[in-house]
This record gives sequence, structure tokens and C-alpha cells, in this order.
Amino acid sequence: MKPLRIFVALILFAGASLTARAMYLDAKAELASVMIHRAWDKTVAQGKPQAPWPWADTYPVARLRIPRLSYDEIVLQGATPRTLAFGPARLFSGAGMGEPGNVELAGHRTSWFRPLEGMEVGDQIELQWFDTRKTELRKRNYTVDDIRIVAPEDVPLLAPASEDALTLITCYPFGHSPRSPQRFVVLASPVGPSHLTKTSLTAKRAKM
Repeated sequence: MKPLRIFVALILFAGASLTARAMYLDAKAELASVMIHRAWDKTVAQGKPQAPWPWADTYPVARLRIPRLSYDEIVLQGATPRTLAFGPARLFSGAGMGEPGNVELAGHRTSWFRPLEGMEVGDQIELQWFDTRKTELRKRNYTVDDIRIVAPEDVPLLAPASEDALTLITCYPFGHSPRSPQRFVVLASPVGPSHLTKTSLTAKRAKM
């Protein structure tokens, strides 16, 4: 009986440890989200990027909204593995916020970009960012033109090279399946006149 009791005790201990770890990770994620939103609010109020915590190697650069899906998340700078653990992030391969070109955003299929599973062509996307040149909050609306599931190596072929656009990228299939061999790509184009800064347009013409 003694070995059985020890075995049962080990099982209970392991279960309690896993539960405690899950609760810790959930609490950590919730706290990080609160701090990131506060950093975004400070960025808008003070007119310069604010790190969410002192040792952070990223900061909020935009707010991404998809009204039909009730989606509303803060976008972080630099889609590194560390940053993507805390939210969707901007890929350095794309244009910067408020600059001409294609803005590329990435997020995990299990969390931040899981809601993209419900996206449809024609959906509206809102992107807000703080223009440090003019010290003002700006917004641009996009319409989803196409949704594709492709191999990872085909993603760069879909992204517009020069046209103003927004591309959202996540792994596929969605959820916690062990493998995600494909990529889910949302392609959107801007609605209405360009909101690009004069400095950005001048720089673009200079490269031509």
C-alpha cells in the first residue's frame, strides 16, 4: 500500500504544480496586458514611445481594431519571439507606422491572432498610431481584400512591395495543434485618402 500512496501523492503534487504554473502564467499575461495598455495611453498623452516595464525591449506602436470581431489589441514594436509572447507586433520587414508601403503585423495563432480565424473579405480594420513628427494620434481604415493560406516561403510574394497596404500574418492551422506548417495571411488596402506624412512622401519620391 505504501508504494501506491507515494504514487498517488506524486500524481497529486504534479497536478497541483501544473495548476499553479498555469495560474501564474495567466496572471502574468493579464498584468503584462494592463501594463502595455498603460504604456500606450502614456505614449498618446506624452507624445513619445513608452516602454511597458523598465527592462522591456519593445514598446507600443499602434492600436489594431477589427470592429466586426470586437477585436482590440495594442501592437508592439518588433515581432521577435520574446515580444510576440505579449501581443501582436510589427515586422521590421514592412513599413513603419505612418510611412508609405506595406505595414506587416504578426501574432500567435493560439492567442493574439486567434480571432483572425473568423475574418472575411470585406471586413474593416482600423489602425491607430502616434505620429511623433506631428505629435498627434492618427488613424487609418483598411478593407480586407483577400485571405490566403500559404507556405511560409510564399508569404513575401503576397506582400505588396510599394503600394500602401496592411498585411496580417499568423501560423496555420489555428489553435494548439502540434504543427503549423502553413501561414494565414490577411491582405487589406487603405480606405479613403492617404494619411501619410509629408516627410515620408518626400523620402519616397527621393528614392525613385
